[in-house]
Amino acid sequence: MTLTILRYPDPGLTRTCAPVTDFGPKLREFADQLYAAMRAAPGVGITAAHVGHFLRLVVLDLPELGGRRDFVNPQILSQSSEMMSHQEGSVSMPGAVDIVTRPAAIRLSYQDLEGMPHEVDMSGFPAICMQHEIDQLDGIFWLQRLSRLKRERLIKKWQKEQR
Repeated sequence: MTLTILRYPDPGLTRTCAPVTDFGPKLREFADQLYAAMRAAPGVGITAAHVGHFLRLVVLDLPELGGRRDFVNPQILSQSSEMMSHQEGSVSMPGAVDIVTRPAAIRLSYQDLEGMPHEVDMSGFPAICMQHEIDQLDGIFWLQRLSRLKRERLIKKWQKEQR
C-alpha cells in the first residue's frame, strides 16, 4: 500500500496525535510504508500525521543517527537554553523553507517499534528535526514557528508556485 502525504493546508496537519498502544507487526509494516513515503517525497523526517494516521510515530533518516530510526511516542524530557537556527520545511509543503530557531539540544524519551522504552540525548540537526516532528504530532505545523509576516509571505509564494 502506498501512503499519500497530506498537503498544506489540510486540516489534518493541525490535529494532535494519539499515543501508539498496539506494538504488533502492523506497526512495523506501517513504519516501513511511512519510511518509503518519506524517501519518495523526498525528506529526512516524517510523522504518521503527515499521511493522515494520527498516531505518535516519527521516522527519521539522518547520517548523524546512523540512518533510519523509528520513534514511537516521543517526548522531550528537557531542552538546552542554547538555541540554534536552521532552515526547515515539510514533506506536506514541498519547496517551502524558512529559518526556524529551536533549542540546540534535547533529552528524549521514546519507545521502539516493539514498545521498549529508551532515552537519548540529541543535539544539532537531529535535535532540530525531532522537535519539528514532535510539533507535528502535537498539531503544530512548522509555519506556526514563523512570524506572521514571514508565514504569510511564504504561503503566498508557495501557493503561487503550486499553480
